[in-house]
Amino acid sequence: MITCFIRYQIDPFKQEEYAQYARTWGQAIPECGADLIGYFAPDEGSATTAYGVYNIENLAAYEAYRARLREHPLGKSNYDFARREKFILKEDRIFLRLASSPNAWGGGLNKA
Repeated sequence: MITCFIRYQIDPFKQEEYAQYARTWGQAIPECGADLIGYFAPDEGSATTAYGVYNIENLAAYEAYRARLREHPLGKSNYDFARREKFILKEDRIFLRLASSPNAWGGGLNKA
């Protein structure tokens, strides 16, 4: 299993457009085969940094998922919405694998 982290730089004056975009992915991504963790919008601190996070089996499964997403009616309309409204200024994608578990150290840092 790998986790895709997407970091977005968004227009700070178009946060509602980003929120709409995120809600649409909330439906389309699971329908196309990825395990959506969530989309995250700015709250405190940076007004321009947002994230999307989901799990997928491997890079081959990711490629098939992306092809399905491009053809999915909600996927197509969401890509068009983002191009038309121009609220995404930059998008970076990284794939990571889990290297630890929550209990890797026997209960956390405060345990004596």
